[in-house]
Amino acid sequence: MPSKPKATKASLTGDRNGTTPTTETISTIPPVDFFPFAQYASVVGVHLLLVGFTALYLPQTTRLFGPLATRTTDRPQSEFMEALTADPVVTLGWICGGLVMLQVWWASWVRQWYFEQTAKGTKDEVKLDRVRFNGLRFTRLREASLFTLCTALAAFVVIVLFGAPLASHHLHTALLALVVAVMTSFTPAFAIGSPSLASETGAMVNRLTWTRLFAELSPRNPIERSMVYPAVGVVAGSWLGAIPIALDWDRPWQAWPLTPLFGSLLGYIVGATLAFGFSAVKWLAEEHIRSLSSKSKSS
Repeated sequence: MPSKPKATKASLTGDRNGTTPTTETISTIPPVDFFPFAQYASVVGVHLLLVGFTALYLPQTTRLFGPLATRTTDRPQSEFMEALTADPVVTLGWICGGLVMLQVWWASWVRQWYFEQTAKGTKDEVKLDRVRFNGLRFTRLREASLFTLCTALAAFVVIVLFGAPLASHHLHTALLALVVAVMTSFTPAFAIGSPSLASETGAMVNRLTWTRLFAELSPRNPIERSMVYPAVGVVAGSWLGAIPIALDWDRPWQAWPLTPLFGSLLGYIVGATLAFGFSAVKWLAEEHIRSLSSKSKSS
């Protein structure tokens, strides 16, 4: 894809005499990427708040089913922390269940935005494409779910290779792998389609898109950033989250795999926030340049 022309310095600061940028110079600014700013901000804000709620408060539901098993320790924990650390499998189960529902909701928004970003043709052609797009929702959901399970299996192997217990804690590791897969692969698989080895043109383009996004880490628009940045945050957060386990502190929250779990969730929140912040600043800057261009044309 040819690179978009960039604005020259004169288009931002005017000429040396301090005059207003010319119409010809400002017109070299590329069109603003599709970015539903207000809708995106509200949806991603609610989504991240719910991710935080799922991580910290959904496991507290365990206390409704009976008293928690307390541990003997030289530094007792609060009831809040005890609910998170008493049984890592239960904590993982609550968080995994909550994230599955959240990601289905979030991925539906991303899929809709991705369609609006890539829709081409006349008004009638776009309308027909939207009908086909909506009709494939459940097929795409099934394919994305299957791809997420395959990603979870691959993540399980990678986590074990990176030092997870091999002879024990299999359910712990499997649930962590599922959490990582749900947060990294489900949304792009639902939005742009799962990669396949088919020889059709569409499948080849899809594979190239996945390679560009998740191998080259080169998103080109706000919607692609909303998928890539959180995925990178999950992987980095999970890896860094394993560091405290090696420390000889003997604390309940160091049990496998609580720190990688919460590290991945924190990484997801940070990545999604950075994706929104970068896209918002870029979009607002281009909108400002657009307004300068309109004023120049009208004068």
